[in-house]
Amino acid sequence: MSHVRVKRKGQVTIPQELRSKLGIEEGALLEIGEEGGVILLRPVPKLNGGRAIGEKEYSQVIKELDQMRRDWR
Repeated sequence: MSHVRVKRKGQVTIPQELRSKLGIEEGALLEIGEEGGVILLRPVPKLNGGRAIGEKEYSQVIKELDQMRRDWR
């Protein structure tokens, strides 16, 4: 367990050991929340790029999404 000091604008420094262990680099996005009086901070996983699809597949995906929207209402 480490101690950090809260700065004027609510900023804290995450110790290097934890940043390295969790793969948190400069510019990383973190999720923050509160649970039972405890502050939770989690790295947001990076999104992996998908594959490119053609016009025919794209049209099919749009049709399926439209149908899902209609079914949901």
